[in-house]
Amino acid sequence: MISTDPLRTLRQYADLLLTRPQAAEYLGIKPQTLSVWACSNRYNLPFIRVGRSVRYKKSDLDTFLAARTVG
Repeated sequence: MISTDPLRTLRQYADLLLTRPQAAEYLGIKPQTLSVWACSNRYNLPFIRVGRSVRYKKSDLDTFLAARTVG
């Protein structure tokens, strides 16, 4: 069944798991930058490790961007 509730649909997309290259593209940076941030704890940007793979929740990326929005 397809949801007609727009808020539910937005929440589903907010919790999408993005790969490191996808997350980097979303943020407008290089994947290597995300790797450095993860290793150095430069920013509190949560990620999920699944085996050797790393995933980022889109909602976490949105929170990260909102916290750095000026103006």
